[in-house]
Formats: sequence, C-alpha cells, structure tokens
Amino acid sequence: MEEARLNTVAADNMEYLLIDAYNVINAWRDVFDLNAMSLEDCRDKLLHIVSNYGGYMGDDLDIMVVFDAHMVRGARRKGKGAPEPFGNISVVYTRENETADNYIERFVYLNGETNVVRVVTSDFLEQTMILRKGGVRILPRELKQEIMNTALENRHDPFAKRAGGGVTAEAHRRKINTVDANIEGETAARLEKMRRRG
Repeated sequence: MEEARLNTVAADNMEYLLIDAYNVINAWRDVFDLNAMSLEDCRDKLLHIVSNYGGYMGDDLDIMVVFDAHMVRGARRKGKGAPEPFGNISVVYTRENETADNYIERFVYLNGETNVVRVVTSDFLEQTMILRKGGVRILPRELKQEIMNTALENRHDPFAKRAGGGVTAEAHRRKINTVDANIEGETAARLEKMRRRG
C-alpha cells in the first residue's frame, strides 16, 4: 500500500526535485518574515515561487513541495499524504503521524535508483539518509541561487514583494558574496547565457 502511494508519482528516468517546505521557509529568512507573515502566507508564497521556477524548467523537472502535516488532525488536514497538483508542481501534505522527512526518505528509497532525485533540505540527518539512499541533496541557499539564476535569465523577480513582504532580486544578489553578485543584471544574464552554451 505505502509503496503504491509513492510509486504513483514516480516514473523511471525522470528528474525529481523534492522540497522540504518548512525547512526552506525557515532557511530563507530574507524572503519569509515569520514575525510579520502567517504560516499560510508563507506556504502560499513558497508555492508560487517554486511554481514560477518550475514553469521555466519545463517538463525536464518534476517538482514536489512536501509540507509536514503530521501533527494536524481531522478536519483541519489539507491532504492525505498523496501529491496534489498546484499549477505545474505537486504539493504533498503528509499524513497524520508522518513527517516530511519520512515521506521524502521513502520516496528517495523507492525511486532513487531509477531516477535522479534531488532533495532540498538543510537538515543534516535527512541529508545523510538521502545520500545513502541514492538521492542528491541541495541546500536551501543553493535552490535560492538556482531560482535567482533562472530569474536573471528570464528577467523577472521571483522574490518580488507579494502579500506578506519579500526582497527584490537585486537586493538578494547584493547579499550573496560571489563574483556574479557584483555584476549588473544585463551583464550577468549575458555571462550566464554564455556559460550555459558551453
């Protein structure tokens, strides 16, 4: 039963990106102001940011955002641990007594050998389990940088102010201590295009 629930999502030779949602929300303090934003606003903002990013990635990447709902009971539950569509991505609200870590680790275990499964988390124990089961770990800041690079290529601001606040792409770039953080937008976009051409 459990394997069937997770296997309904996975197809061989795919690339999956699983995002430990609350881990990312807590890690991106410059995007999510937990003192000023409700948890619902944070969830909504994350889903819109990731869905927008997924739109640029196209069919090459299947993105799943996993929310820890194991402590939510009864009628307040959003889902039953099965992926639900949200635009071009999938959202999972874990079942009662199931953590996001449990769901992600099982998904990697069942699908990591026949697919590329990348997992976004800063949880060291979860990273270790993912690597042992054939997955690839990505830190939340690395995902943020991937989103920023995609945004620069496509000239949009993924962290634009929305309900509950946020930061601009330019402000985010200035905070990163890298060479490309010190290059203006148009030049950075041209250099990234050249890099991708090989």
